[in-house]
Amino acid sequence: MTTDVDVADTKPAWRAHGAARRSTHALRLRVSATLVAVTVLAVLLVPPLVQLDQQAVDLAAKLRPPSWAHPFGTDDVGRDLLLRCVYGLRVSLLVGVVAALTATVIGTAVGAAAGALGGRADRLVMRLVDTLSSVPHLLLGIFIVAMFRPGVWPVVISVALTHWLSTARIVRAEVLSLRSRPFVDAAVSGGASRWRVTVRHLLPGVLPQAGLAAVLMVPHAMWHESALSFLGLGLPTHTASLGTLIQGARGSLLAGQWWPTLFPGLFLILPTLAIAGLAGVWRERISPRRRSELML
Repeated sequence: MTTDVDVADTKPAWRAHGAARRSTHALRLRVSATLVAVTVLAVLLVPPLVQLDQQAVDLAAKLRPPSWAHPFGTDDVGRDLLLRCVYGLRVSLLVGVVAALTATVIGTAVGAAAGALGGRADRLVMRLVDTLSSVPHLLLGIFIVAMFRPGVWPVVISVALTHWLSTARIVRAEVLSLRSRPFVDAAVSGGASRWRVTVRHLLPGVLPQAGLAAVLMVPHAMWHESALSFLGLGLPTHTASLGTLIQGARGSLLAGQWWPTLFPGLFLILPTLAIAGLAGVWRERISPRRRSELML
């Protein structure tokens, strides 16, 4: 039997646990926001402020380790690695953002249509989604990129056409949940058409989930672009992206020069963790259950 003393002893422990979780939550938010802000500022400000040519070759300074003159060292032809990493992050982030937005628009449209129509149309669309999901993303992306010349837009198209499937599933599930709400029944009883119900009531309800899916897809698209470029199928080798930088540094790594591989890898990992941290905060904001857990 639980006594009043046991309950009194338990409550402070719960409060301390909840305070610790909220403190960790706030710290994660601050660190993630800082990393994202630094990433955006570096991408926007470094290229116009630093009056250096990131393609300038200096064979006399090739493969120099990190120093005051070159904080990240130089690559195998003497180019400043810090400047190359910033330009590479700029290209990879551009590919990630555009591909994620395109995939989210496609997935939201397909998922909303399937959930709103229901019946045979829903089953047909979801069987198509299941069929495409059975093919590995990377293999399908390689097939799409192989049909074009190497460049930014073929990679964007490849990533967008292979990453809308999860968004379609999420949006469809949310639409099916919203269809059972009383306000939707009231709109249908009032004579609203299926198109009006979808546009005025269902789509606004799925936008938070679709936006979260888009944010989470940005680092996924960046890694996908890096994988294609590493395989030599994405961007041209002379275009600085994080994938091409890592691909070009393979020989240096085998020779013992670690910096041409380490710093592009960090430029890929840190923004991924930062965006994932912000997306986790967003998920907790839109999920009442997780928000209530944080208040314990």
